[in-house]
Amino acid sequence: MNNKVLLDNLRCIPDFPRKGINFRDVTTLFKNGECMKIMLDEMYELYKDKGITKIVGIESRGFVMASALAGRLGCGVVLARKPGKLPATVVKESFSKEYGVDTVEMHVDSIDENDVVLIHDDLLATGGTAKAVYKLVKLFNPKKVMMNFIIEITDEGLHGRDLFEGIDLTTLMIV
Repeated sequence: MNNKVLLDNLRCIPDFPRKGINFRDVTTLFKNGECMKIMLDEMYELYKDKGITKIVGIESRGFVMASALAGRLGCGVVLARKPGKLPATVVKESFSKEYGVDTVEMHVDSIDENDVVLIHDDLLATGGTAKAVYKLVKLFNPKKVMMNFIIEITDEGLHGRDLFEGIDLTTLMIV
């Protein structure tokens, strides 16, 4: 895909959050109406005929396009959040990060076996968070699970996609 308008509007911040990281800031895409339309149109074309019933948005930037696409597709949105943010009973999955352990949670009544689920987040880098959310979604035993990211980072030796072999995974941009 790698739409030129999206690439031209993607802000890159060197050495954030620490030296050696080239942070891709999707907020510059979100604030631009043309970019939002392009992203939503591209995602809609990818998923309009897939029978999606729920989109899982990963905290927090994943909530933006998950919600927009769900509105266009007429399906539900499920939030995958950091601990302590969801008010009802949750299931949780912890995962290792380069600087510690983190956890994601979802409500226990979020998904059922009749659902076709799309997991969405802003970017795929190491894949740790997305893998934890994927494991959570699989606990519900849905009919099918797909994944989508706005950006896939490969230029820094990152291979997050490798964690999802055999899974229907799409990205709008690869950098």
